[in-house]
Amino acid sequence: MTPVHPEARIGHVHLKVADLDRAIAFYSGVLGFELQQKFGTRAAFLSAGGYHHHLGLNTWESLGGTPAPKGHTGLYHTAFLYPDRAQLADALRRVIRAGITIEGAADHGVSEAIYVSDPDGNGVELYRDRPESEWPRDAAGNLAMVNDPIDLTELLSHAPAEG
Repeated sequence: MTPVHPEARIGHVHLKVADLDRAIAFYSGVLGFELQQKFGTRAAFLSAGGYHHHLGLNTWESLGGTPAPKGHTGLYHTAFLYPDRAQLADALRRVIRAGITIEGAADHGVSEAIYVSDPDGNGVELYRDRPESEWPRDAAGNLAMVNDPIDLTELLSHAPAEG
Protein backbone atom coordinates (compact mmCIF):
# COMPACT_ATOMS: atom_id res chain seq x y z
CA MET A 1 0.00 0.00 0.00
CA THR A 2 1.27 3.47 -0.87
CA PRO A 3 1.63 5.86 2.10
CA VAL A 4 -0.39 9.06 2.21
CA HIS A 5 1.26 12.12 0.65
CA PRO A 6 3.87 13.52 3.11
CA GLU A 7 2.20 16.96 3.16
CA ALA A 8 -1.18 15.61 4.30
CA ARG A 9 -2.16 17.09 7.68
CA ILE A 10 -5.06 17.01 10.11
CA GLY A 11 -6.80 20.23 9.17
CA HIS A 12 -9.16 20.72 12.09
CA VAL A 13 -10.91 19.00 14.97
CA HIS A 14 -14.62 19.30 15.61
CA LEU A 15 -15.77 18.50 19.16
CA LYS A 16 -19.17 17.75 20.62
CA VAL A 17 -19.52 19.86 23.78
CA ALA A 18 -22.20 20.21 26.46
CA ASP A 19 -22.08 24.00 26.82
CA LEU A 20 -20.92 26.11 23.88
CA ASP A 21 -20.09 29.26 25.85
CA ARG A 22 -18.12 27.28 28.43
CA ALA A 23 -16.12 25.58 25.65
CA ILE A 24 -15.44 28.93 23.95
CA ALA A 25 -14.29 30.35 27.29
CA PHE A 26 -11.70 27.55 27.54
CA TYR A 27 -10.44 27.41 23.94
CA SER A 28 -10.56 31.18 23.38
CA GLY A 29 -10.40 32.71 26.86
CA VAL A 30 -7.69 30.39 28.21
CA LEU A 31 -5.80 29.01 25.20
CA GLY A 32 -6.24 32.14 23.08
CA PHE A 33 -7.77 30.73 19.89
CA GLU A 34 -9.78 33.41 18.09
CA LEU A 35 -13.52 33.03 17.55
CA GLN A 36 -14.01 33.20 13.77
CA GLN A 37 -17.72 32.50 13.54
CA LYS A 38 -20.61 31.46 15.73
CA PHE A 39 -23.68 29.68 14.31
CA GLY A 40 -26.40 30.84 16.67
CA THR A 41 -26.12 29.23 20.07
CA ARG A 42 -25.17 25.72 18.88
CA ALA A 43 -21.81 25.91 17.04
CA ALA A 44 -18.62 27.95 16.86
CA PHE A 45 -15.41 27.92 14.85
CA LEU A 46 -12.07 29.07 16.29
CA SER A 47 -8.56 29.36 14.90
CA ALA A 48 -5.06 30.69 15.22
CA GLY A 49 -3.93 33.41 12.83
CA GLY A 50 -7.28 34.06 11.15
CA TYR A 51 -7.63 30.65 9.43
CA HIS A 52 -11.31 29.72 8.87
CA HIS A 53 -11.11 27.14 11.67
CA HIS A 54 -8.75 24.79 13.41
CA LEU A 55 -11.38 23.92 15.98
CA GLY A 56 -15.11 23.42 15.63
CA LEU A 57 -17.36 23.20 18.69
CA ASN A 58 -21.01 22.17 18.63
CA THR A 59 -23.89 21.10 20.86
CA TRP A 60 -26.01 19.59 18.06
CA GLU A 61 -26.03 16.12 19.66
CA SER A 62 -24.48 16.89 23.04
CA LEU A 63 -26.22 19.90 24.64
CA GLY A 64 -26.10 19.35 28.41
CA GLY A 65 -24.33 16.02 27.91
CA THR A 66 -21.74 14.37 30.12
CA PRO A 67 -18.23 13.18 29.30
CA ALA A 68 -17.83 9.65 27.99
CA PRO A 69 -17.10 7.22 30.82
CA LYS A 70 -13.60 5.80 31.27
CA GLY A 71 -13.04 2.54 29.46
CA HIS A 72 -15.00 3.55 26.34
CA THR A 73 -13.71 4.31 22.89
CA GLY A 74 -13.47 7.84 21.58
CA LEU A 75 -11.06 10.71 21.23
CA TYR A 76 -8.01 10.37 23.50
CA HIS A 77 -6.85 13.95 23.05
CA THR A 78 -6.60 16.83 20.65
CA ALA A 79 -3.04 18.13 20.21
CA PHE A 80 -2.20 21.77 19.56
CA LEU A 81 1.25 22.34 18.06
CA TYR A 82 3.04 25.52 19.11
CA PRO A 83 5.81 26.94 16.89
CA ASP A 84 8.53 27.03 19.55
CA ARG A 85 9.37 26.56 23.22
CA ALA A 86 8.51 30.17 24.12
CA GLN A 87 4.96 29.79 22.81
CA LEU A 88 4.54 26.46 24.61
CA ALA A 89 5.67 28.22 27.79
CA ASP A 90 3.07 30.93 27.11
CA ALA A 91 0.38 28.25 26.79
CA LEU A 92 1.52 26.76 30.10
CA ARG A 93 1.31 30.20 31.74
CA ARG A 94 -2.27 30.65 30.42
CA VAL A 95 -3.33 27.27 31.79
CA ILE A 96 -1.81 27.94 35.21
CA ARG A 97 -3.40 31.40 35.43
CA ALA A 98 -6.79 29.91 34.60
CA GLY A 99 -6.43 27.39 37.42
CA ILE A 100 -6.61 24.43 35.04
CA THR A 101 -5.19 21.20 36.42
CA ILE A 102 -2.09 19.97 34.61
CA GLU A 103 -2.66 16.24 34.28
CA GLY A 104 0.75 15.46 32.87
CA ALA A 105 3.83 16.79 31.15
CA ALA A 106 6.45 14.85 29.23
CA ASP A 107 9.55 15.22 27.13
CA HIS A 108 9.14 12.66 24.36
CA GLY A 109 12.52 13.39 22.79
CA VAL A 110 10.78 14.47 19.58
CA SER A 111 8.57 16.95 21.42
CA GLU A 112 7.66 18.48 24.77
CA ALA A 113 4.02 18.15 25.83
CA ILE A 114 1.65 19.35 28.53
CA TYR A 115 -1.64 17.52 29.10
CA VAL A 116 -4.89 19.02 30.40
CA SER A 117 -8.62 18.44 29.90
CA ASP A 118 -11.20 20.85 28.56
CA PRO A 119 -14.43 21.52 30.51
CA ASP A 120 -16.11 18.55 28.78
CA GLY A 121 -13.40 16.11 29.81
CA ASN A 122 -11.77 15.98 26.37
CA GLY A 123 -8.02 15.48 26.57
CA VAL A 124 -5.91 18.38 25.29
CA GLU A 125 -2.20 18.16 24.51
CA LEU A 126 -0.22 21.38 24.18
CA TYR A 127 3.14 20.66 22.57
CA ARG A 128 6.09 21.81 20.53
CA ASP A 129 8.20 19.68 18.22
CA ARG A 130 11.97 19.54 18.22
CA PRO A 131 13.77 19.73 14.87
CA GLU A 132 13.97 16.27 13.28
CA SER A 133 17.78 16.44 13.52
CA GLU A 134 17.42 16.33 17.34
CA TRP A 135 15.04 13.34 17.50
CA PRO A 136 16.44 10.43 19.54
CA ARG A 137 17.40 7.37 17.53
CA ASP A 138 18.71 3.94 18.46
CA ALA A 139 21.91 2.39 17.10
CA ALA A 140 20.06 1.22 13.98
CA GLY A 141 18.73 4.72 13.29
CA ASN A 142 15.13 3.94 14.33
CA LEU A 143 13.10 6.53 16.18
CA ALA A 144 13.47 6.04 19.96
CA MET A 145 10.90 8.28 21.65
CA VAL A 146 11.00 8.62 25.43
CA ASN A 147 8.66 9.67 28.21
CA ASP A 148 10.83 11.82 30.46
CA PRO A 149 9.64 14.50 32.89
CA ILE A 150 9.65 18.21 32.08
CA ASP A 151 10.67 20.86 34.57
CA LEU A 152 7.63 23.12 34.23
CA THR A 153 9.23 25.94 36.24
CA GLU A 154 12.19 25.94 33.86
CA LEU A 155 9.83 25.85 30.87
CA LEU A 156 7.90 28.86 32.23
CA SER A 157 11.14 30.84 32.29
CA HIS A 158 11.05 30.75 28.47
CA ALA A 159 7.63 32.44 28.21
CA PRO A 160 7.70 35.69 26.26
CA ALA A 161 7.47 38.94 28.20
CA GLU A 162 3.95 40.20 28.60
CA GLY A 163 3.07 43.48 26.93
